[in-house]
Amino acid sequence: MTEPENLPLAADFPPATQEDWRKLVDAVLKGAPFKRLKSATYDGLAIEPLAGSRCDARPIAARRGATPWEVLARIEHPDPARGNEIARRELDNGASGLALVFAGSLGDYGFGIADSEDALARVLEGIRLNGVTLDIDLAPFAREVPQRLAELVKRGFDPAAVNVRFGYDPLTAIAVSGKIPLPWNETAALMVRLIQTLAETGFKGPFAVGDGRAIHNAGGSEAQELAFALAGAVAYLRALEASGMALETARAIIYFRLSADADQFLTMAKFRALRKLWARIEAASGLSPKPALITAETAWRMMAQRDPHVNILRATIAVFAAALGGADAITVLPFTAARGLPDRFARRIARNTQLILKEEVHLDKVADPAAGSGAVENLTDELCQAAWVLFQEIEAAGGAAAALKSGLIQGKVADIRLKRAAAAARRRDALTGVSIFPNLHEAEAVVDAPIPQKSSSPPQRGEQAAIEPLVSIRLAQPFEALRDASDRALAARGARPSVFLATLGSQAEFAARATFAKNFFEAGGIEAVSGDSAKHPALPQAYQAAGAALVCLCSADKVYEKDAVAAAQALKATGAKHIYLAGRPGEREQALRAAGVQSFIYEGCDALATLQGAYAILGVEIERRQT
Repeated sequence: MTEPENLPLAADFPPATQEDWRKLVDAVLKGAPFKRLKSATYDGLAIEPLAGSRCDARPIAARRGATPWEVLARIEHPDPARGNEIARRELDNGASGLALVFAGSLGDYGFGIADSEDALARVLEGIRLNGVTLDIDLAPFAREVPQRLAELVKRGFDPAAVNVRFGYDPLTAIAVSGKIPLPWNETAALMVRLIQTLAETGFKGPFAVGDGRAIHNAGGSEAQELAFALAGAVAYLRALEASGMALETARAIIYFRLSADADQFLTMAKFRALRKLWARIEAASGLSPKPALITAETAWRMMAQRDPHVNILRATIAVFAAALGGADAITVLPFTAARGLPDRFARRIARNTQLILKEEVHLDKVADPAAGSGAVENLTDELCQAAWVLFQEIEAAGGAAAALKSGLIQGKVADIRLKRAAAAARRRDALTGVSIFPNLHEAEAVVDAPIPQKSSSPPQRGEQAAIEPLVSIRLAQPFEALRDASDRALAARGARPSVFLATLGSQAEFAARATFAKNFFEAGGIEAVSGDSAKHPALPQAYQAAGAALVCLCSADKVYEKDAVAAAQALKATGAKHIYLAGRPGEREQALRAAGVQSFIYEGCDALATLQGAYAILGVEIERRQT
């Protein structure tokens, strides 16, 4: 890891070797094994803790240096007049474009613009369309919206002067709806005819999008997201070429969308990898590579309803990563989007998150700042390799449409989604404000309207899915269902479900595990209460005074050795409904269980299953609904 000679600033410091860095790391680890710092992505890609510089790496061509990305404001309000008001305000306050989200589209997370000519005209009323970017998020198989938009533009503007990304993406429509209305060759031919009509009108495009968000929203991996976006783009490229269009022209018709989440380096590597992968496809097609146009949306699956202000931090990291990864345009989901229709304040924060990073942090002033970073370069290359293997597998299956029809793509995504769910349940993938550091007394977030509950009624005749659809998820939902149950209990009974923390020994001995237990149970909405030792010095008395059916023993291992069995026996005799112990039982497990301890909670245990079990013990119903 010796510093390269071509870095002038390096001459001012003594040379640093790999061994020098390792000594510094070992000093911080204080005897813990170095291998604990190694990790892996859900694609199985190894992330090394110390990666050497990649001095041979060149910047990946993306936005030209000092060229800002487009700040897109999300417009999804179902009231066209309000949508117009929001659009005008966003543009007046720094947004450079609008992401128009239509009802039923992939980006419809509860709300969208109605698919009608009047609604679209009202939303865009009074906006100079030749001075902004419009990025269209279409409902599945929508055909009329682009044509309606084209008619609106032609009434007062030169189509060639209006920057519209029309967002045709029939493969994502199939993936998220589960429906195949026409054979793929007919669907592709129809898309090509619609695009040709728009191009003949004078619009410059791009028109078709390779969108990876469906994979990300459904819990898939980064390599899967890249492979699906590439497979879609290649399918559209083939369809355009089959119509007689030159490949050089067809390439300019296609752009990409990806999700950006709070995993900063993985998100940066993903955006960089897409450019390298598309360049390889261009070269294989006989084209000289040109930088692809890539847009980003902050990830839906990372959004939380509880402690929603943490979503601001998640979005900030996502924007930071997408910008440094070279995204050409970014849309930020307002921090209350998982709770309902965002109000003015939430939209302002979403917009200003980008403006501050662009105008004050100047992230747009450096082209590919990760170039040469060993960690990011290695991750980018590994993502390229993993995504290319998946892309080839999709191609071998007959392309994206055939791979969806056979269930190949859905099966791979489902495998990763289950792994993510297990990691979230065990809090290995921690969700701040949800599975860790919960706040049972948080203030209610303000939204213009709550997200409507999705119907659970079975599909009507003729609406049955032809394939397994990719369903959007949020990783916080299982824990939020527990918190919802707690809120209902509070409203109905005046008190939440609770657990008594039976602390043993001195505060120095029990504090760490009592804090762990409090966070553990309150992540599920079960309020942790402690006894007043001054009033009730005896543990059984303190437990009875607390009025909790559940109890958790909390202390250090050395205290458990001498006091835990007796304490558990006393609590069991007092009538404790269920006794937990904070910590791993080790060799004491048999004796502790015999004394009355029924469950053990510790870092890495299945917290979600344990909390769901607690509700079952208490007889409190948990409703599972999707938002």
